[in-house]
Amino acid sequence: MADRVSKEVRSRIMSSIRGKDTGLELLVFGELRKQKVYFRRHHKKVLGCPDVCVPGFKIAVFIDGDFWHGWRYPLWRHKMPNEFWRGKIEGNRARDRRNSAKLRKQGWKVMRVWEHQIKNNQEETIAKIVEFIRFNRRG
Repeated sequence: MADRVSKEVRSRIMSSIRGKDTGLELLVFGELRKQKVYFRRHHKKVLGCPDVCVPGFKIAVFIDGDFWHGWRYPLWRHKMPNEFWRGKIEGNRARDRRNSAKLRKQGWKVMRVWEHQIKNNQEETIAKIVEFIRFNRRG
């Protein structure tokens, strides 16, 4: 299946996609700050570079984009235009599972939140993140 846009346009589109400080992440960060939840953003010293991290209590929260992290991927895998994109999404999913498992083995509390959860029910999803952090800070 051929791309609908030229190589140059596709390159420009793809280069504009950000891996961190996305609109959803900034929204979550702002809401956590409003609720006086203290955390580090994109903590590079922790495996997987969690979007929200409380290193002293070993708490990591990842905000996963539905497309890039493959929410319900088996249902739409067949629609991917070529093997490159299937490999990309499958690799991301495998890496996410591997990183979460390794962090848990190291004693980290890990939470993964999907993009659509925040978009569809922002208040409830942020409340769950806050509760996850506060509960796990108590030890």
